[in-house]
Amino acid sequence: MESMIDIAKMTVHDIEGVHEVEMLSFATPWTKDAFYYELTNNPYAHYFVMKEDNRVIGYCGIWVVMGEAQITNIAIHPSCRGRKLGDILMGNAIQYCRMIGAISLSLEVRVSNIVAQNLYRKHGFQNGGIRKKYYVDNNEDALVMWVSL
Repeated sequence: MESMIDIAKMTVHDIEGVHEVEMLSFATPWTKDAFYYELTNNPYAHYFVMKEDNRVIGYCGIWVVMGEAQITNIAIHPSCRGRKLGDILMGNAIQYCRMIGAISLSLEVRVSNIVAQNLYRKHGFQNGGIRKKYYVDNNEDALVMWVSL
């Protein structure tokens, strides 16, 4: 029997699962409190969770300000990678941004993260510039990528 994949708006009840994915995915992970703040106090924040059999296996955060959207974070649980789930989640994010009237979408990605860059390019993102020493864990540069919606 195949598992059911579901994407829904993130709630405070999802924070524990999202934080687990965050901890396993990033060198400088956000705290549970940061996610709680995003959901309860940031009027620009839009967060989604991807669940399989009611377990959080991925998430995506987006800020939308004056028609411009930015992905704050997107991640898939390491045990679920390689199944094109990031592709599905990114497609959902783009569709949502279009639905709410955003005109562009941007993100930062490590210059060394070629796998993620290739995923973003598949969705129409183009290189937009470099943020020098953006990542505090190792001073790696970030590639800024943009797509017009």
